[in-house]
Amino acid sequence: MAAVHDRTLRCAAGAGRGGGANAEATPPTASARLRRRKTASRSPSGTGCGAADEVRTLSRSLTPTLKPGADLRPCEPGAKFRAALLRCRSPKAAAGILSLGNVLNYMDRYTVAGVLLDIQQHFKVSDSGAGLLQTVFICSFMLAAPIFGYLGDRFNRKIILSCGIFLWSAVTLSSSFISNEEHYWLFVLSRGLVGIGESSYSSISPTIIGDLFTNNSRTVMLSLFYLAIPLGSGLGYILGSSAKEAAGDWHWALRVSPILGMTAGALILLFVPDPKRGSADHMGPRIRTRTPWLCDMRALLKNRSYVFSSLASAAVSFATGAFGIWIPQYLVRAQVVQKTAVQCTVPPCNSQDSLIFGAITCVTGLLGVVIGAVTTRMCRQKTERADPLVCAVSMLGSAIFICLIFVVAKKSIVGAYVCIFIGETLLFLNWAITADILMYVVIPTRRATAVAFQGFTSHLLGDAGSPYLIGLISDALQQSYATSVLWQFLSLGYALMLCPFVIVLGGMFFLATALFFLDDREKAEKQ
Repeated sequence: MAAVHDRTLRCAAGAGRGGGANAEATPPTASARLRRRKTASRSPSGTGCGAADEVRTLSRSLTPTLKPGADLRPCEPGAKFRAALLRCRSPKAAAGILSLGNVLNYMDRYTVAGVLLDIQQHFKVSDSGAGLLQTVFICSFMLAAPIFGYLGDRFNRKIILSCGIFLWSAVTLSSSFISNEEHYWLFVLSRGLVGIGESSYSSISPTIIGDLFTNNSRTVMLSLFYLAIPLGSGLGYILGSSAKEAAGDWHWALRVSPILGMTAGALILLFVPDPKRGSADHMGPRIRTRTPWLCDMRALLKNRSYVFSSLASAAVSFATGAFGIWIPQYLVRAQVVQKTAVQCTVPPCNSQDSLIFGAITCVTGLLGVVIGAVTTRMCRQKTERADPLVCAVSMLGSAIFICLIFVVAKKSIVGAYVCIFIGETLLFLNWAITADILMYVVIPTRRATAVAFQGFTSHLLGDAGSPYLIGLISDALQQSYATSVLWQFLSLGYALMLCPFVIVLGGMFFLATALFFLDDREKAEKQ
């Protein structure tokens, strides 16, 4: 009788769903049972959420004659919310959120550069002392990168990312309350802690995108991600200058990005998955047991394409790090020499050049990354070495226009801005392509380590020392004519002339990468 009663209940439920009594009179076939199991497996926690899983009266309660069973059960609390959350975790949404986080990373990093002149005047520090802010930040960033690379290849990546964002947001907000002139060392220390937080993000997030996409779609998504570097840098200048102007105090420039950063950290926890390493490349079944860290490092050092592209990336970092800190200052001094502006001695100082430079950086970043992705895609139809060759040509072209900045700045600020625009566009062209080269020549289980170690070397040889080195050379050249406005302008220009030569060296490293790119890519595909 119980069995007959159960069949009657299922028949009634089927009629309520529009299936008809006759359709359920016979036992379900094997294919029907398989479809039912698939439907159950798609719902969170194996619980039903649709009308097909419950029969309710108009009063919203289960009918008294129907009881939950194998085919009829109520939804668990929160199941519908979890189902909606899973639908939002698409690869494109994840790439968008990670790109947003990268924008905020770089925006926070260059907010200080947007108010650097005010910081110098407030704490009464020299050019070398001001350059120390960026140097300490980058040193802590690069020292933490290998640690986060190791963790990123072995543990949940989105948890590490979120913790890093929450760390730098909290420290940046706290540093905005340092106002005593004697506590400059504490302000410098805070920038070091911010570097640790941002290091976790830059080391790990590209590898998640690499495991969500492949081939041309991966190039597009990495281009979107690395577009955040110039875009965030430019917005950092704009945010710093605008917040200072609005509040009349440079400290407020450091109180906006932390709130946005914490929001991005929450979005990553909710909507960004942690895909299986190598899943997009269909290498999951072929990936062997994870190798020890020292074994990974030995393999990377033997990978010639990876080594040369990392050295080229260091050259880019050297130039961008020095430019990001000193170009707005250089243009201010140029206008003082031209007698179109007055030298600032008491903050708040005029931040017009920081705003213009920030806007130029945003636009050139967008153009550079888009042109780089489109050009590489077109050149791949002609040669399989397109990625490193496009990077090499853009670097060599950038060096020419960056040299012209220091030639025309004394006579024409507009001419200097034109040279900055073209030079930065060519320089930013290779960022996403460099990341794509790494994804091609390194196997998935080593990518977080590879990204972290590349970040370590590029910062160690690049922007870790370039802001401080440029400031040091400028201070040394000023010693003979410390009170001369003209010599303050010229000394900083002479120091910045080091950058074009480093950029040319980076172009040579990309040409060397092109020689070994195909062999290293083939080795990675066979492993």
